[in-house]
Amino acid sequence: MTAAPIAVALDAPDLETAARWATLVTPHVSTVKVGLELYLRYGPDVVASVRGASRVRVFLDLKLHDIPATVRGAARAVARLKPDYLTVHAAGGPAMIREAVDAAPATKIAAVTVLTSLGDADLAALGLAGPAPDAVRRLAVLAVEAGAQALVCSPREAAAVRAEVGPDIALITPGVRPAGAATQDQARVATPEAALAAGADLLVIGRPITGAADPGAAAAAIAARLRKVYRAAGGQSRAAPRG
Repeated sequence: MTAAPIAVALDAPDLETAARWATLVTPHVSTVKVGLELYLRYGPDVVASVRGASRVRVFLDLKLHDIPATVRGAARAVARLKPDYLTVHAAGGPAMIREAVDAAPATKIAAVTVLTSLGDADLAALGLAGPAPDAVRRLAVLAVEAGAQALVCSPREAAAVRAEVGPDIALITPGVRPAGAATQDQARVATPEAALAAGADLLVIGRPITGAADPGAAAAAIAARLRKVYRAAGGQSRAAPRG
């Protein structure tokens, strides 16, 4: 286990900061994540800037959600950037997910189930049958049946989702916070170690790393703890980086 299975969320105020953070964390993590705000501000160039000369994976977190034809066109447009992952909302439905999968065959389409900022009361207000774990499982199954190769769920639902969809679907878990870190706007969170134990493949971590005085050192420290988890599991962790 070399680079840890962490996607660092580069929620930076400008492109230069995002690129600097990416350079600092890349020796320690497998993936960097570009969100909607950064992408809208700087456009496709942001992907090349954060990828740099390294082989770091790029997770393009745009959470596409529109009619199937529009999502197909959007997925085709970003496929030329060769992101390793592209997110769509599972709530967009099977036809929309299938269009994204077909339009970006070299990219893993990751379906977002229920945002980690939402709790059961939020789901009830939205008219979505809960509790959250039940909604997540329903959307996960729907998305996989439509061709999604990855799912985004909170670490609290990872074990149940894994049981539903089997071993071949990548599970990406936001809402990951080291012990003692502030939860900020996340409602359903867990530590990196707990997320791995639940069966996650890729842990999304942002402010606990990028908000540190030394993001590279913060990433290295979390990666070192995850290596211990991996070794303790006898090298059998699902979170071992894939070639």
